[in-house]
Amino acid sequence: MDFVSGFPLSPSKKNSVWVIVDRLTKCAHFLPVHTTYTLDKLAELYIAEIVRLHGVPKSIVSDRDSTFTSRFWECLHQALGTRLNFSTSYHRQSDGQSERVIQVLEDMLRCCVIEFQGSWEKHLPLVEFAYNISYQASIQMAPYEALYGRKCRTPLCWDETGQKLVSMPALLKGTTENVKLICERLKAASDRQKSYADLKRKEIEFALGDRVFLKVSPWKKVMRFGRKGKLNPRYIEPYEVIERVGPVAYKLRLPQELEKIHDVFHVSMLRRYRSDPSHVMPVEEVELNPDLTYDEEPVEIFDSDSKVLRGKTIELVKVLWKHRDVEEATWERKDDMKKQFPYLFPPGKFRG
Repeated sequence: MDFVSGFPLSPSKKNSVWVIVDRLTKCAHFLPVHTTYTLDKLAELYIAEIVRLHGVPKSIVSDRDSTFTSRFWECLHQALGTRLNFSTSYHRQSDGQSERVIQVLEDMLRCCVIEFQGSWEKHLPLVEFAYNISYQASIQMAPYEALYGRKCRTPLCWDETGQKLVSMPALLKGTTENVKLICERLKAASDRQKSYADLKRKEIEFALGDRVFLKVSPWKKVMRFGRKGKLNPRYIEPYEVIERVGPVAYKLRLPQELEKIHDVFHVSMLRRYRSDPSHVMPVEEVELNPDLTYDEEPVEIFDSDSKVLRGKTIELVKVLWKHRDVEEATWERKDDMKKQFPYLFPPGKFRG
């Protein structure tokens, strides 16, 4: 299940759609809601529209959203005997079924609103009906047929379905065979999709204490971890692995500025950091003055020159400073430097 927001406000003050999809039959429900609905309201709607028709599900997969992570929602599912399985952060494949249905829903609503010039909520029941009677390649039948064991009677297919009566034993037998067939086809489709994903996926494991880079997805108009745009680094930090969560997810020790980000990530979002001594920069302690400045110390004089100013010759030396690069060397008066740092002028090195 997932929420789709950003719809125009309907006459009944709805601006979102709650998408709920049955994993076995692919049957979907599109419930119009408002983003301000309370947990009590959502729970009431869930029981009225889902539990009433299909009973209590064995498990639910949803994106890790504040609605689903709230203690109330967990307690509600616990009371119903339902296990709530969360997708790991930013790994959309975990709830990919809902994401695909959402894409279809948006396309269908877009067509309906353009064609009929009406509210999206008005057409939502027909969109749900059309989706559920449409052929699904993964189960090789429509979700309606998979759920009820027969084709749906519509004006489009009255001639095909006819008025033939089906006896109860035959219906039960057909339903049982359909469920078995659906399971086999779903497994075949799942294995096929997994094989595609495995072509790009490697078995990666991390140990506690390992440091890993975290992937930042360049989603359009979305700021991720305080970064926005395609030209930003694809991976940030590294962070320390502090816990393994299931077979393919890890918990990271995130800094305080990322405290609002869920700290469990799918392994595909992580890349191993291999320590390199050249990456470790030595840090020197610098003594600060009370006014937060520090005194520079000259290291070497590697050049000299003289200039004539108002008829007077001024001797200059080029000084390399301790905390600066060669490019930042400065020209200083020789007499001033010789007075403050006589050790830079060994006998015979400089004239005068």
